[in-house]
Amino acid sequence: MSKTCAAVIVAAGSARRMQGIDKIMAPIGGIPMLLRTVQAMAASERINEIVIVTRADLIKRVKALCSAEKKVCAVTAGGESRAESVLCGLRQVHSELVAIHDGARPLVTPQVIDSAVCAAETYGAAAPAIAVHDTIKVAVDGIVKETPDRRTLFAVQTPQVFFLEHIQTALAEALSCGIALTDDCSAAEAAGMQVYLTQGSEENRKITVPTDLILAEAILKGRETS
Repeated sequence: MSKTCAAVIVAAGSARRMQGIDKIMAPIGGIPMLLRTVQAMAASERINEIVIVTRADLIKRVKALCSAEKKVCAVTAGGESRAESVLCGLRQVHSELVAIHDGARPLVTPQVIDSAVCAAETYGAAAPAIAVHDTIKVAVDGIVKETPDRRTLFAVQTPQVFFLEHIQTALAEALSCGIALTDDCSAAEAAGMQVYLTQGSEENRKITVPTDLILAEAILKGRETS
């Protein structure tokens, strides 16, 4: 029997690179980005409950926005850092597995979600990723020190899926040790967990700067005409 899986959607950031745009409410195809992200996660049959983590000043607005989404079971305030915000969301979860997803990735598909959930069910930790196409340089003070083999490099996306108890412990330990975390997989790796990479999607982009909204609109139009 498949294990139950919750989604924790993290949308508590300040969006400093969006030039004043409150990106989680920015419309994409006429739908606020956060609601589109919630609907994308809810479209997966493997997701049975959704917890949204947002800024304290947006809780009432987010609850109203997502009131028709039956899988949304909680909207809670985040913490000072992303890792703390994730932990706030995990405390509201009742499932065995948890898929932690960026609120700013509204174009994720059920295929990407389901693949990561199934892999985590087998391996304990999984995340979608795509191969890096550009040549990457490692530099210090502007001086190139190394050119890694790009065949070994992958851009990791979300949702990143784990057993609930394991990622709770890993995040708490990483925070207590002052480990710098760029994603939830980093906490799992620091705890000695192996993370299995599944197939991500070029369309599963994170909205980070204003031009990403334009690209997201283009992707939606492409889906409508395909």
